[in-house]
Amino acid sequence: MGTKTADETGAETGAEATTDEQKVSVATTDEVTEAEAVAADEIDDESADEPVEAVQKEGPTGVGQGAGAVVSAALGLVSLTGSWIGTVAAARETLVGQLETSSSASVAKQVKEVYGDAWQTTAVWGGVFALFALVVGVAVLARPAFGAPGRPQAGWIKSVAWGGVALGVVGLLLAVLKYTGVLLDLPSAG
Repeated sequence: MGTKTADETGAETGAEATTDEQKVSVATTDEVTEAEAVAADEIDDESADEPVEAVQKEGPTGVGQGAGAVVSAALGLVSLTGSWIGTVAAARETLVGQLETSSSASVAKQVKEVYGDAWQTTAVWGGVFALFALVVGVAVLARPAFGAPGRPQAGWIKSVAWGGVALGVVGLLLAVLKYTGVLLDLPSAG
């Protein structure tokens, strides 16, 4: 097979000469080793199929929880930076304020109607997104307690969900401060 004996090399001298019995022993050992390798390959092929079946039977993979955590973080970020719907609602409120305020109204009334209501509308929409971020983040964090308590939640899911909750809390706090006028109140016109 892959072995060379003294006969094959052409160096057949007294001490280096190989007997027929040694040649048979080497050939038998090579055949047994090949048979063991083939059997080991078959076992590896069978065991490679088993984990695939086991993974398929395990159950939920946590994809929904991961998606919920990412949504929570995104909603928290939107609550801080502003959203398209908040911008549109604020522009609408500015237009309504301009239409309802006459040119003979006081400057303070014009500022409140045109800019103040739009500012509060932006704060309300920021607060809505922050509240959604909080609810979704808390739901993702609480899910293992109600779903599959024996199955641990992935670390990255917890981290992202906690980030969404934190952004939601900050966004909600800023929305309340903007709406009440504590943060960047309208200038006094009078």
